[in-house]
Parts: sequence; structure tokens; C-alpha cells
Amino acid sequence: MSQSSEADGALAEQLAGKTAALKQELRKAIVGQDAVIDDVILALFCGEHALLTGVPGLAKTLLIRSLAEALDLSFKRIQFTPDLMPSDITGTDIVQEDPESGRRQLEFLQGPVFANLLLADEINRTPPKTQAAMLQTMQEREVSVGRETYALPSPFFVFATRNPIEQEGTYQLPEAATDRFMLSIQVNYPTVDEEIGVVSETTGVDSPELSPVLSGAEVLQFQRLVRAMPVSQDVIRYAVLLANASRPESGQATDTIREYVRFGAGPRASQYLILGAKGRAAIAGDPCVSFDHVRAVARQVLEHRVLCNFKARSNGVDEGRIVEEILSAVSETD
Repeated sequence: MSQSSEADGALAEQLAGKTAALKQELRKAIVGQDAVIDDVILALFCGEHALLTGVPGLAKTLLIRSLAEALDLSFKRIQFTPDLMPSDITGTDIVQEDPESGRRQLEFLQGPVFANLLLADEINRTPPKTQAAMLQTMQEREVSVGRETYALPSPFFVFATRNPIEQEGTYQLPEAATDRFMLSIQVNYPTVDEEIGVVSETTGVDSPELSPVLSGAEVLQFQRLVRAMPVSQDVIRYAVLLANASRPESGQATDTIREYVRFGAGPRASQYLILGAKGRAAIAGDPCVSFDHVRAVARQVLEHRVLCNFKARSNGVDEGRIVEEILSAVSETD
């Protein structure tokens, strides 16, 4: 075995241990929501952004705050409101006067986006103009203000929370914005037993104290390990066919998709299906990526990239049903 393979094997063992430690820390603050925690950790080790959707009160913000406490990384939170301006996110140039010479010059004042982990809280409570300010930061991981471009810290993640669009005071997220999120994570109501646990733990005098279990350097190492996971061309082809089948004009599309889908997922979906599958394989300690790993992330990757038409809404067909249709229609041997 080569030194490189031995190093990757040791790193894979560390990943399993660190994942277990991270989950243990998060469970000090979060009751239940195991699947949500798994998806958040997956986004972390893939080095990509995630969008958490659910009604208020389901601990979406608490989960990301707790993740920040369990990581030795800088953390900032932006509370999105209707009056929030783009410069409130990215930062702005201000005029500073030199007290000795009296000369004035522009100095860049960094916005809250300059952090390793950014919580974009209730991102759909602000108008599209301000939502769009996040696009460059999420894709290029940099900010342009005036004539200057400033690099963001590494690693850099955006975890955004979103309330259901039917709620008062919310705006539809533009397709270009939702496409920047690798995963769309649905946060549902807890079970009765979980809710009893939530009430018991949050109405007393003690507050959980979380300790950092991962450094920024370790996160970057694990991200490289995830991207180095081997994957066959057959698995890549399967992921591409899943994304392709979501497009109504595609030969892979079923009659249901042609009837109810307005726009399907773009090529970024294929990339994220494979990257997410690599992350699942690495976290599970599997030697390579399988078809099952792709299917395990299909809903989170595809659902927010499929846009249903008005007829679908009228007939009670949503994006979740479309993804199930795609998974049923596309086989590993196509």
C-alpha cells in the first residue's frame, strides 16, 4: 500500500471519529432531527451550502448556532428583514480621515459575510435585490465592492433558513439563488416523544455547553478526502440521467414530468449528486461511491431545482413527488 493510500485510510478513520464526536456535541442542544443533522454534516464535509426549510420553532437556527459552537471557526449571523440592504451583508467603503495629514481615503468596512460559517436566518424575508447579494459570495467565495474584490475566509459555508413561502412576509427565492445551495433540507415537526424531550430540556435552568471538536484545517482536510473518493463512470452516468430526467424536454422524462414540470434541474445538480454521494460514502467509511449513495442525496439535491407548473399545483403535485417519479423511472442500467 502506498503512503498516500495509508494517509487517506488514516484520514478516513479520523473522519468517522470526528463525525461521531460532532453529532454527540450537537445532540446536547438538539433533540431528534437525526436526518437533518446528517445532512448538515454532509454539507460541511462537502464544502458546500445548505438551505433549511421549515416553520418557525423547529430549531433550525439553534442547529446552525450549535454547529458553530462545535467547530473552531468564525461565525456570523444575518437576520434577514425587509429593510436589509446588500451592503449590510457584504460591507461597504467608508471615508476615513488621517488625523495627521488630514487626507481622506476610502476604507473597506467588512460585512458579516466575512466569516467561516454564515447563518443567513430567514433568507426569504428580504426582497430579491438583497437575496442576490449572496450569489457572488456563495459561488466565487469573494465580495466585489467598488473596484476591489475581497476573498472570503476558507473554509466558507452558508447555512440559510427559510420559512414556507405561504407564510406572511416571505418572498420567493430566485432560482439562481436556490441553485447555489447544494442541499435543500426539510425540517419537519418532531415526534411526540421528541417534543417531550425538547420541552423538558428547554424549560429548566441549565443550558448545554458545547465544545469545539473540529478545526478549520481539519474541515479542509476532510473536504479534500471527500473529493478524492473514487467513483465509476456508471455511477456518474446514473447521476446525470437523474438530473436529465427532471427536464420536461428530455427523452428521459416521463409523461408526468412533461405534464407538470416547468423547468428541470441544471448541470449543477449532476455535480452535487456526485459530490453528495462522495460525502455519504466517505462519512460511512465505504471504499467507493455506489448507486445507493446517489439515491440517498437525490431528494435533497433535486427537489429545490425542479420547478412545477400551475397545473401541478392545481392537482396537488409537488416537487417531492416529481423526485420520486424520477427515481422510479431511471434505472442503474439505462
